[in-house]
Amino acid sequence: MGPSGSGKSTLMHILGLLDRPTGGKYYLEGKDVTKLDDDELAGLRNRKIGFVFQAFNLLPRTTVLENVMLPLTYAKHKESPESRAKRILESVGLGHRLNYFTNQISGGEKQRVAIARALVNDPAVIFADEPTGNLDSKSGVQIMEILQRLNDLGNTIVLVTHETYTSEHAKRIIKVKDGLIVDDYEVTHRRMAKDGEVLK
Repeated sequence: MGPSGSGKSTLMHILGLLDRPTGGKYYLEGKDVTKLDDDELAGLRNRKIGFVFQAFNLLPRTTVLENVMLPLTYAKHKESPESRAKRILESVGLGHRLNYFTNQISGGEKQRVAIARALVNDPAVIFADEPTGNLDSKSGVQIMEILQRLNDLGNTIVLVTHETYTSEHAKRIIKVKDGLIVDDYEVTHRRMAKDGEVLK
């Protein structure tokens, strides 16, 4: 968390291997990734990292299923890409939208497609940049419920947000200001929205 311009997105881009740090070292699963070339970083991103963006970043003129299958193009799984993508989409409640085009579904459904796409390669960490920023409050709560359930199942999720109700789902909050970490603490309890309740 932090004000606009504090460095949240820059930090996430570095952690997500989209940008390189100007100094220091970054270890991902014990490996110094600052020494890797662009192709090695791309391969590592595909295998180890999932992204969920505020603007969804879905491919236009393609189906929900095709969007989620895309990261599997260069991946190696025993399960077929189509079968795996369908299973993940069903897990986020979109089994009935597989053949819909992305311009035919709601904002909340688009974000669930983005989450499914982030999950399909079983990443070590999921980065979510303002995942509820373009959604109404009810859809935002549904997205946070999915992310919290994934976290409770053992998925590491790093989430950038301005919204207090979104941060109330966190186990740990890191506050950033002017490119520096100014606070870092564990949350002793988390509230969960019930029956459409909006956390405030």
